[in-house]
Amino acid sequence: MTGKRKIWFLRHKWWTLFLVAFVVMVVAMFVTAKKVEKKNYVTMDITRGDISQTVTATGEIMPVNTVSVGSQVSGTIEEIFVDYNSTVKKGDKLLTIEPSVLQASVDEAKASLDSAVSQRNYAKNEYNRNKTLYNEGFIARSEMEQSQTQYEQAESSVVRAQSQYDKAVTNLGYATIISPVDGTVISRKVDKGQTVAASFQTPDLFEIAEDLTKMQIETSVSEADIGMIKQGQSVTFTVDAYSGQTFSGSVRQVRLSPTTTSNVVVYTVVIDVDNSDLKLMPGMTAFVTITVNAAKDAWKAQNSAFLIRSFDGIVETNDEKITPANHLAIQRDGKIILVPYTKGLATATETQIISDEIQNGDKIVIGYMGQKSKTKSNGRGGGMMGGPGPR
Repeated sequence: MTGKRKIWFLRHKWWTLFLVAFVVMVVAMFVTAKKVEKKNYVTMDITRGDISQTVTATGEIMPVNTVSVGSQVSGTIEEIFVDYNSTVKKGDKLLTIEPSVLQASVDEAKASLDSAVSQRNYAKNEYNRNKTLYNEGFIARSEMEQSQTQYEQAESSVVRAQSQYDKAVTNLGYATIISPVDGTVISRKVDKGQTVAASFQTPDLFEIAEDLTKMQIETSVSEADIGMIKQGQSVTFTVDAYSGQTFSGSVRQVRLSPTTTSNVVVYTVVIDVDNSDLKLMPGMTAFVTITVNAAKDAWKAQNSAFLIRSFDGIVETNDEKITPANHLAIQRDGKIILVPYTKGLATATETQIISDEIQNGDKIVIGYMGQKSKTKSNGRGGGMMGGPGPR
């Protein structure tokens, strides 16, 4: 350094130091700004595939039609001709009740009928004689009318006795219990020698399932989901007896009668099931999944990708109508762009994206590293790094 320059530097050293510090500060700010511009964005993948909206429930597998067979007469069971799982035809004999008491009632009613017929015949002959005598003037009209009344009463007694006899014969016929339908005996509730009392109500003896190849599931669906259930929707279900195997069915009926259980209103949904292989048994618990809607080969993403509430710090937009509710911040080829969309089907984990502008490889930007939550934490910690704060 020459003498003149040294003297100039000594005279202006403070200005020189200030200038150097200013230049260093400007360079540092420029470098810092470059680093800020290069944000590390947090993204979620957009995938393509099938998505379905479902409702789950549980229910009991039962035959479509089950007939309870009872007895209309009392007595001791004399013989049983069928057992559990027996296949029966309509009219087949199921059991017989000891008929001696019922036969005695028939005999008594027959005797009463014979007596009434005899009384009726005598009264009829008496009336015919008195009618002839009255016509010839030998008896008074009152005597003829009295014999006519006795004849009519005797005729009524015959009708009454005939009905009692018919009733006794019918009851004797009830001592033999026959199958009212074709089907399979799934329950036998009595044993030989047991006394059946039919005084106040008809006792159940058997339960017959008409057709075990056609079953149904009666499941309960809450009022929050019942609006999505429609007749004909496809159903899949599993049972504990066949682990890993899935069965199918379809919704046949949504019953309008509600049931309240633990303050929750539920409705019964009846599901038809094909049981041609007879694997499913009455009473099994079915874990049902009803497919209420489905989309094939659709764009979709995890539900957490839609929690973003603002594009601040991600992409600039001056249009107030562009919001995270109708646009997605998409990272494509290293750039951030806004793409319009609407939500489609939603499951517990995924949501369908309906948009004509989505391309393969697109990612949804949900934030950037170091982003601070704009929502108060209430003592639960700050917002998630790389995304919006707690909801």
